[in-house]
Amino acid sequence: MNKPARPADIYLRFLNLMDALRALPALPPLDPLEERILAVVGRARQLEERLSVRDLMGQDELGAPATIHTRIKSMRSKGWLVLADTEDSRRKQVDLTPAALAYFDEVSGLMLKATKDA
Repeated sequence: MNKPARPADIYLRFLNLMDALRALPALPPLDPLEERILAVVGRARQLEERLSVRDLMGQDELGAPATIHTRIKSMRSKGWLVLADTEDSRRKQVDLTPAALAYFDEVSGLMLKATKDA
């Protein structure tokens, strides 16, 4: 008889699956701050909110504006983010690339797999 899985077991199984996903050749890896920025951009996209570079740089919890700007540039070169023009040419909207959206799809699938294996 199998012992019922604890919620912690599901989470740890998910972390193991995430490690396997990160090992696959896809987009270059992100550092912890870049992962937080990716999550902020992803949530804004899900809520259908426009998010500009200035909006991101104004979020104190992400760090200094110069650091955030550097990370946005890095994430663009790695293929995670794109910048789109707005009606104000001085303002750029931040969005996910199709590859970043595919990554979120994969992560979602791993979450489901972790719970089904319980």
